[in-house]
Amino acid sequence: MSSSPAQTRNDAELIRANRGFYETLWADSQLIDPDRFNTWPLLSELAASAPHRLEVAPGLRPRMPLEGTCFVDLSHAALHRLHQRGADAVHGMIGALPCSDARFELICALDILEHVDDDNAALAELARIAKPGATLLLSVPLHPDAWTAFDDFVGHCRRYEPAQIVARLAQHGFTIEHSAVYGMQPKSSRLLDVGLWFLTHQRKRAMWWYNRVFMPLGVRFQKPLAWREGMGDTQGVDELLLRCRYR
Repeated sequence: MSSSPAQTRNDAELIRANRGFYETLWADSQLIDPDRFNTWPLLSELAASAPHRLEVAPGLRPRMPLEGTCFVDLSHAALHRLHQRGADAVHGMIGALPCSDARFELICALDILEHVDDDNAALAELARIAKPGATLLLSVPLHPDAWTAFDDFVGHCRRYEPAQIVARLAQHGFTIEHSAVYGMQPKSSRLLDVGLWFLTHQRKRAMWWYNRVFMPLGVRFQKPLAWREGMGDTQGVDELLLRCRYR
């Protein structure tokens, strides 16, 4: 386990870390359809009643319907594959979204907030493009004392204390209405260590195994998700999917 979150890395360093990992990952990946993820039963129902919707940084694991959703991503490899599937996808970052004010009724930003140096600026951008009453779907890793070397490797900047993310969202007009226990991180630290060794020393081989073996297995054996009121019990929970209301 790493000693602490990487809060000393600036935005440029985080962008380099994220590009180094995800551009390599997406370059050798196939797009997985949204309906194959355990988020689909929860998110597709919301999408059906939101004609204007956005997903930020989906990579090749989009959770919103490909048709009718605007996607924004930093990865050119991911954008290329999204375009091949007919999706509306543009280049951009969560801290400077290429979208007009008060445009979207539904915004999805999973596995992104922990990657940016200035999460306040990111949340301010999400608030800027949200219509009054909009729904924000956000996932965040919890508990700084659960930090591992994997968080460093994939470009995380922080994990959140539950009270911290509640307060941070409230500062920008978002209230958490529901949550679901989320994420597929292995519980075995030894397995994480082995995976990191291969990603560091034999990245091409590790990516092959991840994309063709471990990711398909992870998708196949996902546990169903269910909304619960508010944050719910966060003890021992590695990551939460949050459903928030704007103002």
